[in-house]
Amino acid sequence: MGEYLDAITELLARIEREETGAMARAADMVADVICRDGLVHVFGCGHSHLAALDTFYRAGGLACVSPVLDEDLMLHNGAAKSSRMEKMSGIAAEAYRRQGVKTGDLFVVISASGKNAAPVEMLRAAKAAGVTTVAISSSAYRAHGATLLDEADIAIDCKVPHGDAVIGVGDAKMGGLSTYASLFILNSVLIDGAKRAAARGVKPPIYASGNVDGGTAKNVALEERFFGRVRNL
Repeated sequence: MGEYLDAITELLARIEREETGAMARAADMVADVICRDGLVHVFGCGHSHLAALDTFYRAGGLACVSPVLDEDLMLHNGAAKSSRMEKMSGIAAEAYRRQGVKTGDLFVVISASGKNAAPVEMLRAAKAAGVTTVAISSSAYRAHGATLLDEADIAIDCKVPHGDAVIGVGDAKMGGLSTYASLFILNSVLIDGAKRAAARGVKPPIYASGNVDGGTAKNVALEERFFGRVRNL
């Protein structure tokens, strides 16, 4: 346990030290979106979609977060199939078309490797539509053909090693780091963005827990505000 804990905490500390500038720029974009009542769209394939889910419709989460949840690119509808489809060209453009993204929105793409067709083409689709893009990916994959960080308007290096897992078990490795890294980056950017919007005099739309007094009523008001805009709400 200690070995894995050290690997996680060392990675998060390194991200905090080295990616502060990029994360601050992304947070400023989030603040802009909140102030103009736009949406923050978040996309990831496979396990990378977990960060989108973690920031969607939860206590302490921004109500303007809209996850891109395409079942062909998620694990629950055939994990092996989704892994193959992530590498197929042409799928992302169709998934993007269904999201109703506006030019004033922000589009975040998460991919540890940043080299497969779906995340790269999703980011390109957003850029082609004039939408500001943020990529969360690892520079360790640049030597292996990754382009996501180089194509995004704002690139945040999650710094996970090539292959992701870090704890040796015989001739294999266990203990992936990419989920922890992407969650830390994305939540940090959204929190900082909400604080920046509040400093500009705009109240950020934040869900409360439905298990505290007044929480459900507050959340219902936010639901009504974002129904029809946040696709999976």
